[in-house]
Amino acid sequence: MAVGALSHPFTTISSLSHSNSPTSRPPPSPPPSPPPFLNFRTAHSHNLRYLKSLRLLDSHSTKFRSPDAVHSILATVHFLKSKGFSDSDFPTLAFLCPQLFSPDFDPTDIAPVFDFLAADLSASIQESRGMILRCPKLLFSDVELCLRPTLRFLKQIGLENLNTPSNLKSHLLNTRVEKLRGKFRFLQELGFSHEEAAKVCRRMPALFGYSVEENLRPKYEYLVNEMERDLEELKEFPQYFAFSLERRIAPRHLHLKQRNLRIPLNRMLLWSDQKFYTKWK
Repeated sequence: MAVGALSHPFTTISSLSHSNSPTSRPPPSPPPSPPPFLNFRTAHSHNLRYLKSLRLLDSHSTKFRSPDAVHSILATVHFLKSKGFSDSDFPTLAFLCPQLFSPDFDPTDIAPVFDFLAADLSASIQESRGMILRCPKLLFSDVELCLRPTLRFLKQIGLENLNTPSNLKSHLLNTRVEKLRGKFRFLQELGFSHEEAAKVCRRMPALFGYSVEENLRPKYEYLVNEMERDLEELKEFPQYFAFSLERRIAPRHLHLKQRNLRIPLNRMLLWSDQKFYTKWK
């Protein structure tokens, strides 16, 4: 009885397996799927290699390598790529502004800056990219407290084409308006009218990057007290402020003074050393 009980189902299965009825054949089993954690590991490894290729991860460090950290950094990468940045831009951004690629960074925080560049500055996607590559810290400037007031001031004094990327324009835009006004007031204190000061700033916007007390004032005092020149000469040649007092202005002034010579500021400073010292032996 026990043997028959065991053989009966075996016989039934065998007979079903040889049946010619199509409805009695079981469907083929699909190939087994790999465990989900294998796919996850493959994707995570791919993401790590990609971020290393952008130089956003140190190949020897395990810092920021958790899945959540990698996902956060990738979100920033994808956001910036949607704003016109390419893979070749990321090493520069990471070097100049590493906080951009911190796992705690939220790329939506910098979206207002891109909106400002497009709407207020009328910058194209590529112009915005160029401005940011030259000064990535623009992305961390408050639009209402810094960027918009500074842009308004620069436009008021007549600076144009501020959307054209350059190191100077990018850093000017990222300068607090109070600092810019301080340089402007200094010119007015010397005797420049508002329009004359604005003209100087238009001709030489790099002046905004100079310290009043460490650069501009000492040069003016040397011009008036040592060189015995007046304000009118400075108005005609405001580029005077761009030259080094120790390496250019003072040595050439003393060279001319020893020879009882006096020439216009532009000829004194613009000529190369060879031309200047050959002419005024």
